[in-house]
Parts: sequence; C-alpha cells; structure tokens
Amino acid sequence: MDKVKISVRRLVEFILRSGDLDTGSQTLKDTQAMQEGSAVHKKIQKEGGASYKAEVSLKMDFPMGDDLVITLEGRADGVIEDYHIPVDEEDSGYFYTIDEIKGTYGSLKGMAGPVDVHRGQALCYAYMYGKNEGLSHMGIQVTYVHLESGKIRRFNEEWDFEALEAWIMDVLEKYSVWIRWGLQWREKRNISIGQLNFPFEYRPGQKRLIAGVYQTIIQGKKLFIQAPTGTGKTISTVFPAIKAMGEGRSDKIFYLTAKTITRTVAEETFKLLAGAGLEFKYITLTAKEKCCILDEPHCNPRECPRARGHFDRVNEAVFAMISNEPFMSREVVEDYAREYDVCPFEMQLDAAVWLDGVICDYNYVFDPYVYLKRFFGDTKENYILLVDEAHNLVERAREMFSAQLTVTRFKALRGLVKAEFSKLAARLGKCIKYMTEISLECPDCMITNSSGGLTLYLMRMMSEMEVILKDNEDKSAARVQLKEQILDLYLESKRFVNAYDCMDEDRYIEYGKQLPDGDFMLKIFCVDPSKDLSLRLDLGLAAVLFSATLLPVQYYKSLLSVTAAQDYDMYATSPFEGNHRLLMTASDVSSRYTRRNREEYEKISDYIRDIARAKNGNYLVFFPSYAYMQSVFDVFSQRELLKAGNGFEVHMQDNAMSESARQEFLDFFQAGNHGTVLGFCVLGGIFSEGIDLKEDRLIGAIIVGTGLPQMGDERELLREFYDRKCSMGFEYAYLYPGMNKVLQAGGRVIRTEKDLGIIALLDERFNYRQYRSLFPREWDPVVKVTRATVVEKVNGFWESCSESEDEG
Repeated sequence: MDKVKISVRRLVEFILRSGDLDTGSQTLKDTQAMQEGSAVHKKIQKEGGASYKAEVSLKMDFPMGDDLVITLEGRADGVIEDYHIPVDEEDSGYFYTIDEIKGTYGSLKGMAGPVDVHRGQALCYAYMYGKNEGLSHMGIQVTYVHLESGKIRRFNEEWDFEALEAWIMDVLEKYSVWIRWGLQWREKRNISIGQLNFPFEYRPGQKRLIAGVYQTIIQGKKLFIQAPTGTGKTISTVFPAIKAMGEGRSDKIFYLTAKTITRTVAEETFKLLAGAGLEFKYITLTAKEKCCILDEPHCNPRECPRARGHFDRVNEAVFAMISNEPFMSREVVEDYAREYDVCPFEMQLDAAVWLDGVICDYNYVFDPYVYLKRFFGDTKENYILLVDEAHNLVERAREMFSAQLTVTRFKALRGLVKAEFSKLAARLGKCIKYMTEISLECPDCMITNSSGGLTLYLMRMMSEMEVILKDNEDKSAARVQLKEQILDLYLESKRFVNAYDCMDEDRYIEYGKQLPDGDFMLKIFCVDPSKDLSLRLDLGLAAVLFSATLLPVQYYKSLLSVTAAQDYDMYATSPFEGNHRLLMTASDVSSRYTRRNREEYEKISDYIRDIARAKNGNYLVFFPSYAYMQSVFDVFSQRELLKAGNGFEVHMQDNAMSESARQEFLDFFQAGNHGTVLGFCVLGGIFSEGIDLKEDRLIGAIIVGTGLPQMGDERELLREFYDRKCSMGFEYAYLYPGMNKVLQAGGRVIRTEKDLGIIALLDERFNYRQYRSLFPREWDPVVKVTRATVVEKVNGFWESCSESEDEG
C-alpha cells in the first residue's frame, strides 16, 4: 500500500483554487500580509481567552481504498470551546469551532463569503478535530482582519459530522486521482529505468565519469567536472542521474543551463534515452516574456483574457498535458494553454511539480528573486541538480546577488508623484539627498561603505509606497501606470536592502560611481557568490557542475561552493586523437593595447591569410573587441579581399544580432564549401560558445588575443579584493575569465571523432608559462610558430591528415 503525506494548506490550495490570476502588485500584498499577519494571529488568539486553544496540531490518515493512504497534517490557528446547557443526555454542552485567521488588505465590506481555500482549510481541521474527539457537530469560523484598519469580519458555519466527512472525502478523492496517476507513472518509469542500458559504446574514460556522477549522487555530494568536448558530458551526467532516480534515490532532476542551445542538447539527450526505452516526463521552462500572449506580460484579469478564470481551468489543462505528453516543450505548453484558455507560464510551473525532469535557466534555482518557491523552500529535497556550462555561473551569480540604485531613478519618480503623494515625494527626497551626499565623496569610483543610513531611508520610502500600492480605489489607466513605476523602484530598493543585509566584507563590496551621463550609481557588488550559491545547491540531494572549460577547477570550486575542500572534482578523458588537431601559438604578434597599430594588424592579416589559404574550408576568427575586429578587417580587405581570385568570403558578427540573423550567419558555414569562408567574431560573444559546427562545417579557429577582460572599475575592485584575500587578484579578475573565453572558442573546432582542424592562438603571451599552464591536457602538443614558419606547419598538418585518410 502506498502512503502519501500532504499538508492541509497544499491540499486545499491545489484542489479548491478558483477564479482569476492576478500577480504584480498582488505579490507585494501577499508578502506584506504574511509578514504582518503573524502579529495579527497572535493578537486574535490572545484575545480569545481561556476558551481559545491556539496553534492546534492535527494529523490523520485517510485510507483511499485498498491501495492508498493519504496522511493529512497541519495546524489550526485556533479551536474555540463554547459551553451551553445540555438539552439531552447525548449533548455534552460543549461546541467546538475551528478558527482560521487571515490578514488582508482587501475590502472587508465587499466580501460575500470566505475565500474557498480559506474555508477549505477550516473544514479540514474541523473534520480531523471532530473525528479525534468523537463529536457529532463542528463549527468553522474564518476571521478576516484588515491589516491597516484593524477591522474584523467573521464568517461562521455549523456542520454535522456526516456532511463534514462527505465534504473532505470528496476533496481527497479528487486529489487521489492525481496521486494514483503519479504513483502508477512512477512505477512504469522505474521499471523502464531498470531495463535501460547506456545507448552508446563507451568512449575512453566515460565509464569512470558516469560512475563518478552516480557515486556523487549516492553520497549526496557536489562534483565539479572538467569535461572536454567529445566526452559526452550531457549523457554522462543525465544517465547516472536517471539510474539513481530509478532506485528511489531522487524525486526530480533539474537540468540547469545558461543558454538556449544547451537546453536543446539536454532535450535531445532525454529524447535519445526515450528512444532506448526510457519512460520519462520532462519539461523545458520558458520565460514569461517569451510565452505570454501579450506584447508585455500583464498578469491580471483586466488586461489579459487568459487570466480571467485561469484557476477554474488550469488543473484540467495540467492533467491533460502531463497524462498525454512525454516532453513538454514550449510549443506543447502553448498548445494546451491555448486549448484550455490559461496562462502558459503559470501552467508550466504547475505541471513541473508532477514531472520527472525540469530543464530551465539558472535563475529558476539560484536567483533570490525569481527562484521556484514551490520547489526550493527552506528544507532539503530529493532533487538532483545538473548544472551545465558551469563556468557561466560565476558571473551570472554575481549579477543575481548584487544590487544597484541610481539617483536619476529617484528623481524621475519624485517628479511624477509630488503633486498627489507629497509624503512619498518627501521620502524620495531624503533618499536623493543621502545618495547625493555620498556622490560628493566619490570623484569617480570608490568603495563607500555608506549604505547603512540609506537603507533606513529606503525602508521608510518603501513603507509609503506600500500604502499607495495597496490602495485599489482608483483603477484608471494613469493610476495603474503610475503604480507600475512605483512598484519597479520599490522592488529595486527592496533588492538593495536585502543585498545590504547579506553583505559582509568577505564576499561583498559596496561602491559608488559617477556615470558618463552625469548620474550617480551606488552598488552592492557580490564579489564572491559561493555562500549564496551553496545555500541553493544544498537544498537538493546532490549537485553536479560541469563544463568543457572548468579550468582551473579550484578557481571555480572556490567561487561556486563554500565546501570546496570537501567537494569532488574530475577531469574527464578526451576521446579524440591528438593528431586530429594542430594547436599553434604565435610568438611574433600581440594584441596588447600598446601594440594596437597597423603594423600589428598586418601581421594578424598575414596569419589569417596563410592559415586559411592552406586548405579551403570554413574558419572562425575571434577578436578582443568589435573595434579591433573592424581594424583588422579593414587591413585584410585592402591586402587580400581586393585581390582577384583569392577565394575568401568574409562574414562579420554584428553588435546586435537577432535570432534569425545569428542563424543566417551560421548557415554560411556549410560542409562542402568550395572556397574559403571566414567568420570574423568577437571573443566571448555569441559565436564563441554553444555553437556546434561538426566535421567540415568548421576546420579552424584563429584566436587573436588572450581574452583578458577590459580594465574597468569592477574588474579593478575584483583584482584588489583577491589580492587582499589570496594574492591572486590578476588571476581572478583577468587571467582566468579571459582564458575561459579562449578555451571556449578553441573548443568550437573538434566536435566529433571525425573532425580535423587547426587552433591558432595569435598572441606572444600564450607562450608564457602563466598562460600555458591553463591549457587543457588534450591541447598537447603545442607548436610555436612565426609568420616565417606558419605556412610550413599548416601545410604539413593537412598533408599528414591526407596521408592518414589514404592509409585508412
């Protein structure tokens, strides 16, 4: 017999929810109501006197046929004991009422009755209490307290026990349909997992990699994997995670990515395993802005037709989709949302609760403001977290946990509200004055440590904003627009205050900066996100973080986990033959700022010509910046493209390319091109990571420069911070992030065991030990070249490849 546990609140919120979807400012109201409601609870309970028992814990098992027991548990706000003179021998003289207390900012006058979910909570507690005490009748009372005025409105009902039992069994029967479906599906899934075999012949080292991932999950640890291209990192992490799930060790797998292309790889991996017999239901979560039917998301019944009555229809929509679909892509979700007339974004989140796998962006787990609260609360869950392209997580996490404010934002809002909301305007003025005073101490950019006083002014300002945002009397378009602007600054300020509360000298820097447009910015900068990330990672059973460029691994471990010393790490074996690749470092050219001149551009142009002329095909050339790329292109055009019959076709990456423009660019790189196609790109940009040009679609990558980030205020703050912390400021701020871009770009060339190609690193610094030590193992051997020797080396490589093919 299967046993399932659920809280009263979760049960009624799922089965009894109804009506409209209304987020936005409602989110603020709900948060405030929860915070202030706890104080209201205590006040009401205290006023109840001796006949009022507060916070009564209740738990009960409900057999649902021969195959299922549902354990329902929760805590009633109050049980009220009333005494009257008994009317007969069966009457004890006592009558008991369950009190369910709710704080609200809504109008009490307009309420026709209690909200169904609130009433449902009271009824569940009434049944359990009545059953335990052997009572024939029970009362329920839903008490609403207006959190501003303190006014109270109560709704009372009296139930005989038989009717109460019929009601709760009806609710549980509806819920048991979902539970039975889930249990039956899990059994089917686990049987298929038990029969599932690895769908490929194992590559060298792949068994060891899979075993390492599996043992990490079993032990509930973290594992960092340097997984070179070709190791099959996706299948090598997904397969053991699924095997562990089949053994009952995990309830759900989260596959986390930073880019759309890696989400596609994960989807294809699950599809591949489905083709091998796996029964597995999974979903790819799509951002609200991308799946909303409106030009901009407005999740309220006034502006969105699907928000009207959304909760009346969404359960039916979710059940239909999860019952019929193995993979819920964006298109599948949108189809069901259209059929059932519901919000696709909210529907996909509801569906994810019942599924085996969730593919999503990092934000849904790590971002403190948008993470999925239905999955990641305060308790550890049996989730496996697979974090792909984990080298991206450092900068993404710094963005997530940092916060900033600018004076102009406050001035603009003050101008909008001063005529009608003088008190808010005054509070905004206090913030403006405080930030302006800080700005006078910052001639350019400097560490300030002055936000303690500002946060007090911000909280007072936010309190005044809350009063305006809670007021629903004026529903005109102008007022709605103004409230949206108030809410935007409210949320920015709240993020800043929260970041300040988390700030400590070991992980955060607070600095002020004069901006080029004359504005002033105050920022709380998360330099070391390891603690914040660990709090999220530790909410799962185990975490596997992997990338083809997780070097040096100790650098990434130190920034992504506070338990780096206890965490595991692995270097997966590359399956590709070393003679399939020619890796060259140029010793007579540099991209240093002091050597950015025509003479250097001509050298680089010569390298590009000589490498690409040796063999027709497709090449990507990566540059440190758009300006540098344009300078070399101008020289290359004059020296090479204007010559008749050279066979070069050059395409350049634009500064802002749409999805279609990106695809059009990649479409130039087809196998079997008769001439030579050169793609001029920016190192660290959209074409240096995540693209997969296999076999003859790409036969060379020419990388100009070391990829070091441009010097700037934040980079210098990072350097100073890590110089103080571990005497590795240059490495942490510049060298490691820069070399990661180089490794990513170089990784575009050899994608399969059939690929042949050249990686040319055009900067003399690549011959320095400091840089060479960061080359991956599989890049050995490295050939040093000059303009005088490069043609010989390149021709020799292609000749040896031809000889190998002839022998084969």
